[in-house]
Amino acid sequence: MEKIQMTTPLVEMDGDEMTRILWKMIKEELLYPFIDLKTEYYDLGLEYRDKTGDKVTVDSALATKKYGVAVKCATITPNKERVKEYNLKEMWKSPNATIRAILDGTVFRAPILVKGIEPYVRSWKKPITIARHAYGDVYKAVELSILESGVCELVYTSDLGEETRVPIHTFDGAGIVQGQHNTIQSIENFARCCFNYGLDTKQDVWFATKDTISKQYDHTFKDVFQEVFDTEYKEAFEKENITYFYTLIDDAVARVIKSEGGYIWACKNYDGDVMSDMVATAFGSLAMMTSVLVNPDGVYEYEAAHGTVQRHYYKHLKGEETSTNSVATIFAWSGALRKRGQLDKLNPLVAFADKLEQATIETIESGIMTKDLASITTLENVKEVNSETFIKEIRKRLEHSLNIAKA
Repeated sequence: MEKIQMTTPLVEMDGDEMTRILWKMIKEELLYPFIDLKTEYYDLGLEYRDKTGDKVTVDSALATKKYGVAVKCATITPNKERVKEYNLKEMWKSPNATIRAILDGTVFRAPILVKGIEPYVRSWKKPITIARHAYGDVYKAVELSILESGVCELVYTSDLGEETRVPIHTFDGAGIVQGQHNTIQSIENFARCCFNYGLDTKQDVWFATKDTISKQYDHTFKDVFQEVFDTEYKEAFEKENITYFYTLIDDAVARVIKSEGGYIWACKNYDGDVMSDMVATAFGSLAMMTSVLVNPDGVYEYEAAHGTVQRHYYKHLKGEETSTNSVATIFAWSGALRKRGQLDKLNPLVAFADKLEQATIETIESGIMTKDLASITTLENVKEVNSETFIKEIRKRLEHSLNIAKA
């Protein structure tokens, strides 16, 4: 078949370890044969981030602002062990946090549902979408190790030179301290992204923090959400017969577990990080989760919500066979291609993205799947396959679907 032509590039952010291997397989088996793929490529592998002083991460985020759509592979956020393993110049911050801070958007994560992979929570019948604020909090925190007794204070100096000091703690000995921040503009953007997504998908929006304990920080989030909703979205929500409500984060967890799903659960940055993993695992697998960052200017960055699959990578380096689930990474590509097609009014590219996702789901529902899914599926006559075979099985179904469409 003639390759689908693209008019505007995607920003492509390559990554680390086993997901980097899958990234290459996906392009070679599922994209290059069918699309004249145009990307502006950035290597976010840990070695190149270290070589460029992490400038490549910033450059990739700025390119995303320019082109409007990006697709990102999973990347390593180094700890002390990684610094030693890769001989890094320093312990670089999370590339995701850097990109999200520059784009200042909201990450929407939702499970990919397939027959035979049943949620661990029996009441869940519909997807639960986690809306994660993508700026600030612990991901932009400043930390300090306290080595001896003394007083630690929070100090704010205005542009006029006026100073406000708040005592944090009087240390009797060694300890640790952390300073977090956020901005009203970013919280407003977060709220608008959530409400817009609710209207687009016709889903209720829940928001939860711990404002009873954090009476200024978390309470500000609560107040801003309510004000934005009341002044900008209340009428539209009523017209669509959908609702918005706020509750404490612990109450939200209890409600979520007893619910049937089918709503957007908005969370602060760290809460969203943790809860999206919980929701993904409870629906079956971290590798069965879509993830897209949307900012108020209409910029989109698609990625897999899971890590770099380090254990499988070490097996791969030894020449051992792996059975790594590539579904979330495939759906990152399909999501980005679909959005690129929608923005550029390229219907064949949109249709290709739909068919790629359908071919992936059909492969699993036919009983062909990777080890993580084979261990939890309710399907019978399951065939557990390795990483490469799974992708090639998807290609067979994709080719069949495209040939039918052509005929």
